[in-house]
Amino acid sequence: MNVLKTLVVAFSMYSAIPMPHLEWDAKNMRYAMIAFPFIGVVTGLLVWGWCALCGAAGFGPMLLAAGLTLIPVAVSGAIHLDGFCDTADAIASHAERERKLEIMKDSHTGAFAVIAMCCYFVAYFALCATIVPTPTVILCLGALYVLVRAASGLAVASFPCAKDSGLVHAFADAAAKRGVRVGEIVIIAILAVVLVCFGGWYGIAVLVAVALMFGIYHLTARLLFGGITGDVAGWFLQWAELLGVAALVIVQALL
Repeated sequence: MNVLKTLVVAFSMYSAIPMPHLEWDAKNMRYAMIAFPFIGVVTGLLVWGWCALCGAAGFGPMLLAAGLTLIPVAVSGAIHLDGFCDTADAIASHAERERKLEIMKDSHTGAFAVIAMCCYFVAYFALCATIVPTPTVILCLGALYVLVRAASGLAVASFPCAKDSGLVHAFADAAAKRGVRVGEIVIIAILAVVLVCFGGWYGIAVLVAVALMFGIYHLTARLLFGGITGDVAGWFLQWAELLGVAALVIVQALL
């Protein structure tokens, strides 16, 4: 029962998938971040289904790319994209740390957020339109969604928070951090084996891309914000997915 409650909390917070109403407490939030990667599993399965439908129906690369671009947004309810936009505004301000945090809390959308979002979708759509959806590529793409969420959960349990309020702080404060770290590392290790053994160079490229972005995430959060927030976590996730897809396209072009 506790496992189901933990899954409900994770899916209620980080997805738009309807879940039964549940009161959040310290017990069912302790391991919620370990359940976070399962939202990536759902995203990957939907992407696989869309690729299969496009192949069976003979849809062209534009329609395929549209689905690959929109499915992650639809599953997440754009919660990570919202953080991406808020963080883009804060970084573009070049203001002091406290002012950056204030900008991310502001409900208004700045010009830099709109520009960043438009550029992001153009780049993501173009990359998805370039992908040839072979079984290996689809496997690596599905694993990417799980991997970035496991890495995000690891960061919540490992990185300092920029402030003592907000959802990330609430999850980090309630989390059994050692257990969450071990759980996320196990998930990442399993995914690494699967990606290397079954994805070959595609899988290795995805691992390198996510690891690179994880390092950038750590440096950016520490140097610019003094730690992570929910918005910066969303910024990381969107960038990690974009770099992962870019890595697949690069390997595809080289092989």
